[in-house]
Amino acid sequence: MTSDAPPAAELALPLPAVAWRRLSPRMLLIHPVREVVRFIPALVGIFFAGGSSQGGGHWWSLGALGVVLVLSVIRWVTTRYQITAQQVQLRTGLFRKRIITTPADRVRTVDVTEHALHRVLGLARVSIGTGTSDRKREALVLDGLSTGEARALRSELLHRAPAGGPWTLPTTIEPAGAETELARLDPTWVRFAPFTLSGVVTALAVAGFAWNSLNQSHITAGDVGAIQTALGQLRGFPVWLLVVQVVLGVVVVITAFSVVGYLLAFWRFRLTRHPGGTLQVTRGLITNRSTSIEHRRLRGVSVSQPLLLRAVGGARLTAVATGLRVGRGSERGGTVLTPPAPLAEVSGVADRILSGPGAEQAVRASLIPHPRSALRRRLARSSGGWLVLSLVLGALWRWAGWPMLLAGIATGALALSLALGRDRYAALGHAVFGDFLVTRYGSLDRRREILQIDCIIGWNFRQTIFQRRLGLLSTVATTAAGRQGYRLDDLDPDEALRVARAGTPGLLDEFVVWR
Repeated sequence: MTSDAPPAAELALPLPAVAWRRLSPRMLLIHPVREVVRFIPALVGIFFAGGSSQGGGHWWSLGALGVVLVLSVIRWVTTRYQITAQQVQLRTGLFRKRIITTPADRVRTVDVTEHALHRVLGLARVSIGTGTSDRKREALVLDGLSTGEARALRSELLHRAPAGGPWTLPTTIEPAGAETELARLDPTWVRFAPFTLSGVVTALAVAGFAWNSLNQSHITAGDVGAIQTALGQLRGFPVWLLVVQVVLGVVVVITAFSVVGYLLAFWRFRLTRHPGGTLQVTRGLITNRSTSIEHRRLRGVSVSQPLLLRAVGGARLTAVATGLRVGRGSERGGTVLTPPAPLAEVSGVADRILSGPGAEQAVRASLIPHPRSALRRRLARSSGGWLVLSLVLGALWRWAGWPMLLAGIATGALALSLALGRDRYAALGHAVFGDFLVTRYGSLDRRREILQIDCIIGWNFRQTIFQRRLGLLSTVATTAAGRQGYRLDDLDPDEALRVARAGTPGLLDEFVVWR
């Protein structure tokens, strides 16, 4: 006797629907402030336009301000989100509705940010990343959860239990004692701030803003009393002393901006490992930022030493993780594992993060140098143009009476380019230590990239006509993590194939005849 009843799996009851929820009502105190700041130029223009035409500029401004406030309320009313064990959804818009969905099993990082207003009201902004290497994919941002809900959501998404049904935000989070601290900001690290470019960029931005403001207000620098007094006092000084004072002033200003920027970005910095399997970075003075990365997606680390920072023995550490692109500037924030700090401290943090055979050697051991022919190639590339320019200007000075200063400048640049070429060659190195491939390169920004071998999915080999004449070859280890390609420049061809064979055994055997 047979039964027509469906299998047990088909008799399972459907999961109950999960209601859409709104962000915290306290966001109604933040949205109006943001909208007013955003529309300040328009509000000022409406005030003057209304005053000049009908003499009631304040009424026009109040009306425009009311519209802005209504828009901010509409934004809160039309923003809803839904959280289940399988996905997170965000719905926004009144006339143009959008629904952004993030599958829970695709989450790579969760950033919890608390700006000044958010901190006053006990709110946080949660950015859920499913792979920032895809620039076209829009991140899902929940701007307006309570602090407890935000941290609980981060914990749930990154330390997931098996999916089984609808899910609601818990009200408690894991105790801080369950974490293992890997690094904490040492106040003495601030001494490395002046040797980053952040102060230069900030100073240029402030100077540009001030210059633009003066131009817009039709005020020249000479019209400002303080500037007139300072220029009058400086006229009696020798030129060399003026130059020294200007240089010292620029150094002091850049140093001050660098230190302030360092403290704003990295104050209360902590790197911790959670037993659930995540690395968490918390930092910030006015704006608190907390970034979590799943440890199982970590595929290595990168020790970066820009030229100035390297000169004073400093470095910084970034993560190499699948679905998490190593960006530039502000984009780098999601991958930062240490601020600029002593190289020994950065290496120690890398030791504590990496695990497996060869981890300690990968961080600290010496690397295999590249062939001497790579030195000739780098010297030719860095100084060839300057050598030709120096010879031309020297000939023009000798036989055409051109200023000797031009030839002297070109000769000095030639000497610097030769030093740069030698430094670039000294940076070259590679090795395979246990489970890790290590490559080092760069001069203006020297990097030691440490990559787990098991995440390498292929190799790209390249040989230019100049490399072929010198018997060199460049290869790139292809991976889905970080930069997605980690290069080993100017190797001996046999060495390049040996490294590739050690990294991915058997992959190249059918294409290569080994000698």
